[in-house]
Amino acid sequence: MYYLMALALLLVVAKSTEWVFEKVEIHPIIAHVLTGVMLGPFLLGVIQPSEELKVLADFGLIMMMLYMGLTSNFSAIAQNTKKTVVVAALGVAFSFLFGFATVRFFGKDIGAAVFVGATLGNTAIEVTSGVLLRERVKREVSSIIMGAAFVDDIIAVYLIGVITGMMHGALTAFMLEVLTVKIGLFITAILMVSEYIFKRSRWFYSLVRNLNVFFTFTLILTFTLAILAEQVGLNQIIGAYLAGLTISRLRERKDPMVVTRIKLNELIENLQVVLTEFFIPLFFVYVGLMFNPPLNDIKPFLILLLYTAAVLGKLFGCGLGARLFGLSWRDSTAIGIGMGGRGSLGMAVLTFGLSAGIIDQGLFASVVVVSMLTALTTPLFFRRYLKRAKA
Repeated sequence: MYYLMALALLLVVAKSTEWVFEKVEIHPIIAHVLTGVMLGPFLLGVIQPSEELKVLADFGLIMMMLYMGLTSNFSAIAQNTKKTVVVAALGVAFSFLFGFATVRFFGKDIGAAVFVGATLGNTAIEVTSGVLLRERVKREVSSIIMGAAFVDDIIAVYLIGVITGMMHGALTAFMLEVLTVKIGLFITAILMVSEYIFKRSRWFYSLVRNLNVFFTFTLILTFTLAILAEQVGLNQIIGAYLAGLTISRLRERKDPMVVTRIKLNELIENLQVVLTEFFIPLFFVYVGLMFNPPLNDIKPFLILLLYTAAVLGKLFGCGLGARLFGLSWRDSTAIGIGMGGRGSLGMAVLTFGLSAGIIDQGLFASVVVVSMLTALTTPLFFRRYLKRAKA
């Protein structure tokens, strides 16, 4: 009965805090993580991480990855393929270099520095989409930002695969090459199948028309791909993300009656209530419960430098990538600022790194704080920059 009471208390506090934060336009992720930090062992110690809560958090992570895949727009990257790939790659590269140098400056080992640098490279697509929903920007700018954020997700999926490989032992150069090929083949195979089943096949049309059957099929596909991913040595959430991504390709289907798009939107709306109100908050609350560094391991200067590395890495890298394709300084800077948010996937990667022993509690706590700060400040910076640019 303990975990049921703990679950109820966590959800009530998390959703109440989220409601208060929404009044001042603070991202819900911050409310959820702070709930775990406040009620967990770091502050009040009312609730301890337990196996039951971990199972629910892991399930919440799988469902969150499904939702992220469903809401991803695969065609967004196709509109400006070269631009989005270059912008994303340079943003990841600069963030990695700045993050790596910062962690090494504080005397941490190379493995931890590589991990933190790679984690800082991922842009939170939920923060980015929230920024674009509230602000009016050029269509080219918004499509590049969303496409680059999607490429960042693929890079993060690759990183999760690498971490999973690390968990099974030392990762040699040959093993890394094999793992890279394996991840590439798995993703390519799933996307090729989705091209014919979800985008072109006619038999799938009758399945989509019945929303209950469509919902059941989505869950079956999610767990099937999660199991397949685990069988080939990857992480389950890679399969869950690809399940959502493949189904999202129904948007690309040529349908004069627009039935497939309507049913896809209905599916997302029905899933959204359960996921955003229950499963997704549980994952971030559990991240907060895992936040328990010794006080002498909390280094404000490290957090400040990592935050600066995260913001400047995207600003310089993504901005430079946009300038290489002839975008104006104004649009390039807007892209660099808009790509600055970190969030769900980054925290998922962090939890794997902590479990694998790649990073310690001090680094885990520092990057969690940095992620929350970027989710808080990116919308503010973006809004203020657009107002100043227009003036």
